[in-house]
Amino acid sequence: MAPMSAISFTKMHGLGNDFVIIDARHTPVTVSAQAARAICDRHTGVGCDQLIVIEKARANGAAGFMHIRNSDGSSSAACGNATRCVAALFMAESGRDEAAIETAAGLLRAERRGDLVSTDLGAARTDWRDIPLRQDTDTLHLPIASGPLTDGAACSVGNPHATFFVDDARAIDLSQHGPVLEHDDLFPERANIGVVQVLAPDRIRIRVWERGAGITSACGTGASAAVVSGHRRGVCGRTVTAELDGGELEIIWRESDGHVLMTGPVATSFTGVFDAKDLAP
Repeated sequence: MAPMSAISFTKMHGLGNDFVIIDARHTPVTVSAQAARAICDRHTGVGCDQLIVIEKARANGAAGFMHIRNSDGSSSAACGNATRCVAALFMAESGRDEAAIETAAGLLRAERRGDLVSTDLGAARTDWRDIPLRQDTDTLHLPIASGPLTDGAACSVGNPHATFFVDDARAIDLSQHGPVLEHDDLFPERANIGVVQVLAPDRIRIRVWERGAGITSACGTGASAAVVSGHRRGVCGRTVTAELDGGELEIIWRESDGHVLMTGPVATSFTGVFDAKDLAP
């Protein structure tokens, strides 16, 4: 029998982009930055890209509020693959094929499509103030560079992204250039850095350095931002299959309202418990 101080969690992933999810809707759980780093550590903790704490919903119609902590302990307002994983939990709980998740980036709606889960990430934002950038800047041509990564484009899909279009995404050393660009002075809240190879108007290859997490096998908001910036640049359409290290996502940038829809698989890796003292500051 688990001790009274035990906290249950579910380990899930979307294309290898993995999360430790704690359901704190009934018993509140406070997770410090230090505790998040310890849980996310792949050698001494459970191991994940982001820690997700589900709290009671604050908005009508939402099944819960999703709080996101990156593996470095910092907070994030949005995560596409985490939203799909949490939505899958909510849909399994309710027996319905749709769910609404409240986040710091707004209310996100998701639905089951066969074996896949689709989520509406809301409207993409391309104004420099909304991303945000530190100063008035052409968001289609950023004045920053690192090695071969130049002339990037920026947008926000609930979190800030800079996308760089390259001839071969696999040839870019993201571990070298990602952290440099993530912390560029142009980004007051740092940024996710994507490198994108356009394979066809309806297909791209993308790799992402996520702020606060590093290189991940998939980044849903990164793929979404790539399609938004790619379409604005005129190099891809509005409906695109994104090839990531962990698999494929379908991204649609809807013309009618500017919302971004992301569809892909989710999976549960395992469930477990850890002691509440591990969450102490």
